[in-house]
Amino acid sequence: MLTDTQWAMLEPSVDQCHPKGKTPPQDLRRTLDAILWRHENGAKWQAIPAELGPWWRAAQTFICWARLGVWERLSPL
Repeated sequence: MLTDTQWAMLEPSVDQCHPKGKTPPQDLRRTLDAILWRHENGAKWQAIPAELGPWWRAAQTFICWARLGVWERLSPL
């Protein structure tokens, strides 16, 4: 999960790169935490802990951002 310091550094880039859409801006940190949790644990989407938000939102965000190249734009960070 992202620390407050990590999020403070990442948030401006996320705001610039992410497509405006269904994920409310206040939920982006939690959604990114869910995506990172899944990546670190190698788990299925449905295994994401409930406190990280709906698993389907994390999955949809990950897939959408992959199609739109958002991860590549964030990767130099």
